[in-house]
Amino acid sequence: MARVIHVFRQPDRFVAGTVGEPGDRTFYLQASENTRTISVTIEKQQVAVLAERLGSLLEEVASRFGADVPEEVPDDLMDTDPLDVPVEEEFRVGTMGLGWDAESKAVVIELLAITENEVDETVVLDDTEEGPDAVRVFLSPAVARAFAARADRVVNAGRKPCPLCGEPLDPAGHICPRSNGYRRNTDLAGEG
Repeated sequence: MARVIHVFRQPDRFVAGTVGEPGDRTFYLQASENTRTISVTIEKQQVAVLAERLGSLLEEVASRFGADVPEEVPDDLMDTDPLDVPVEEEFRVGTMGLGWDAESKAVVIELLAITENEVDETVVLDDTEEGPDAVRVFLSPAVARAFAARADRVVNAGRKPCPLCGEPLDPAGHICPRSNGYRRNTDLAGEG
């Protein structure tokens, strides 16, 4: 079967978001252009890595190519809306690619479907006939900065970390390895 590459050259929206409650969230990246919307499932750690690498790429593009990259996200580009519904998974992301298109002065993000076989690096950011399905999004540096900022917020909006071990706290607390298996009573904090 031929490879499908969904290309968004001027997306109306490209965001990270979640469905579900903290501790049981499914992460998505969603791209929209005109009437077309594509959602792909992605791991929380992949979202965090993508946001971090995007920040590094923007710094490099500004220094090497003199691209106009804002330090902060412009207010008009802040997107706090939820994902567009219905959220229907196109595929689960396996490999990600990140690049700079000097011709259009845009950041290029490519998300490749997870496959049983190892992905050949030459497939990333290429239009070859063979390889996993992909979503390819072109973003201006300002929109890329806004995407990274939202992605960071989405990743960090989950369960609060335990002050002792750093593991996520469930609503009922958790058994912390640093307290020898005893539940820490946080209701008494501040009394005394």
